[in-house]
Amino acid sequence: MATQLKTADIVIVGLGWTGGILARELAETGLSIVVLERGGPRDTNPDFMYPTIHDELRYAQRHELMQNVSRETLTFRNNASEMALPMRQLGSFLPGEGVGGAGVHWNGVTWRWLPWDHEPLKHTLSRYGKAVIPKDMQLQDWGVSYDELEPCYDKFEYLCGVSGKAGNLRGQKIDGGNVFEGPRQRDYPNPPMLQTHAGALFEKAAKSLGYHPFPGPSANMSQAYINPDGVAFGACHYCGYCERFGCEANAKASAHFTVIPLAASKSNVEIRTNARVMKVNLDPAKARAESVTYIDAGGREFEQPAGTVVLSAYALGNVHLMLLSGIGKPYNPTTGDGVVGRNYAYQIGSGATVFFDEKTWINPFMGAGALAVNIDDFNTGSFDHAKEGFIGGGGISTPSSGGRPIGFHPVPSGTPAWGAEWKRAVVRHYNHTLSVLNQGSVMSYRQNYLDLDPTYRDRYGRPLLRMTFDYHANEQKQANFLADICVRIGQEMGAERVARRGSPERYSIVPYQSTHNTGGAAMGSDPTTSALNRYCQAWDVSNVFVTGACAFPQNAGKNPTGPIGALAYWTADAIKRYLKNPAPLVPA
Repeated sequence: MATQLKTADIVIVGLGWTGGILARELAETGLSIVVLERGGPRDTNPDFMYPTIHDELRYAQRHELMQNVSRETLTFRNNASEMALPMRQLGSFLPGEGVGGAGVHWNGVTWRWLPWDHEPLKHTLSRYGKAVIPKDMQLQDWGVSYDELEPCYDKFEYLCGVSGKAGNLRGQKIDGGNVFEGPRQRDYPNPPMLQTHAGALFEKAAKSLGYHPFPGPSANMSQAYINPDGVAFGACHYCGYCERFGCEANAKASAHFTVIPLAASKSNVEIRTNARVMKVNLDPAKARAESVTYIDAGGREFEQPAGTVVLSAYALGNVHLMLLSGIGKPYNPTTGDGVVGRNYAYQIGSGATVFFDEKTWINPFMGAGALAVNIDDFNTGSFDHAKEGFIGGGGISTPSSGGRPIGFHPVPSGTPAWGAEWKRAVVRHYNHTLSVLNQGSVMSYRQNYLDLDPTYRDRYGRPLLRMTFDYHANEQKQANFLADICVRIGQEMGAERVARRGSPERYSIVPYQSTHNTGGAAMGSDPTTSALNRYCQAWDVSNVFVTGACAFPQNAGKNPTGPIGALAYWTADAIKRYLKNPAPLVPA
């Protein structure tokens, strides 16, 4: 039987970027706040100290900082005719676990999504008409525009010390920045990072083809920085150990040393680690959350009463908790009814591997997680994508994130997979190869969704989350179109050989692709197609708010952390308004 605890005004589930921001912002209310994190505590010292943190085998290959799927996993299938099977080892995506969440081991890429990405239905209808939308595509708007979120994007960028160059400053287009971005009120807090030779080659080739290259926005510090909260960051060392690693210099923004300590310093905030939330308990009418049940590291069960509940776990974890708790109607792909689990999306990749002769040195070991040169000429809303037969687009870049020895050994096709010839090929190509990659958007479809698995259960007896997902023709056309652009850029660089990587025939959960899972608890303006309103408040249970990428109605051709952070600030302001008058929120 669960031990009943003292009521808290606010309970926050999950302590990554969103949970940290919300705890920091809501602490100002003076109300009692309890934060529950399923993993353990973390701090830069001692957890991320050099040389231990540069152990590629431990962190990059064996996933020290990620979710342990032997304890908590999901099942997967490509379509409803298949039997879903449990994911036994991490692959396609890498959810974090512990204080700081996936924001500890991310690369630091911090985009603002394009205006089209926030209102794709509105912009598609106005530009192309309804006829271009495929039958089963569930294209929908966020319910909040880019312009409304712009101050929140700005606040997150200055919290993180993002390095970059503005391309649209209050409507004025600036050469050398991203001229396709939405208007921003001020420039990035830090100048761009140092450019690599790979980036210089990409920039020159892209310009010669008439494109608009710019330095990628990076939460890796181009210089020492102190953010508006007085938190100090070190300058990036360009060591190449960002993604899947913590940063020993605090040169990569992370909630664990920024917002979380600030929240923890408040007397009205209590953080409980190793507290795995089982479900949110609702009143008999299922209209209000009364408490959450969690289990601690010793296996003891507790019930934490709460006035307001905020779900800020990883996207998949939020949806799982909503389904287990009965928050909102589960989505039924056959009838189209229901909203929780609807609009799950991912991303699609394509591109080219560019091999140079031995006179061109890339030195891939010198890099940083978000160090890249990009173009947005073919991203969502930037060009006539309907003319090419698809909706959406992608960002093309040459990343310089680090050529670590276990994970990076490019060789041309036809090279043996092992042995002396493979070793000679690795030696020949390691320093003379780069990638030109497309990060493609994925729209939501009737057939792609999340629900509870009817067969498999976790060690607590709860049904596992089941993922049903595959790529559609729209995204495959997009990936192949952009792969051709990547090849063209590689050839323009003067490559010896360019190997094209087109669209995958089917989605596979096995190889790593990106930790960019979105949807399942989409926000919007219509309760029949969205689980949350424009303030990330559950339509059916008004004292529950849900944050993170699960709220995105579809996925963009950009990393999601920027809009995740912006939406956390947007939701924090909404919760403050809700607390003054607890009721369903409506536009002011």
